[in-house]
Amino acid sequence: MTPAVTFLEQHRVAFELLSFVHDANNENYGKEVVDKLGLPINAVFKTLVLTTAEHDFVVAITPVSQQVNTKALAKAAKTKKVSMAAAADVQRVTGYVLGGVSPFAQKKKLTTFVHEAALSEATIYVSGGKRGVEIAIAPQHLVAVLKANLACF
Repeated sequence: MTPAVTFLEQHRVAFELLSFVHDANNENYGKEVVDKLGLPINAVFKTLVLTTAEHDFVVAITPVSQQVNTKALAKAAKTKKVSMAAAADVQRVTGYVLGGVSPFAQKKKLTTFVHEAALSEATIYVSGGKRGVEIAIAPQHLVAVLKANLACF
């Protein structure tokens, strides 16, 4: 289906696939997921790509209900600052389009940070690699398969 789904299947990670019809006029992807799938907002996470002061890229997986605290993320990433990456860069380094950026099977292996809030949920929902496709997964499985760092940002 998508590289993210294939990745999880190859790594034998338990997950559930959910889907909905994406409204092409909707650019608030996280809210659309919550509304169309009827999911609790605290359990839906967005996958963001940011640029560091050294011009590297990092991934932040954070609740859709929150903004990234860039100072806290920069501290976790051991850099002076981070800022949102340009859409073209996001697509180039991940292979996914905005609104469909999955944390799994990205083109380049990027350092990944998962917001600690994920561990307070039994299941979290992240993009399946395409707008309108979500993956339900235990947060500890996501952290383990991605070899991600936990942080509060």
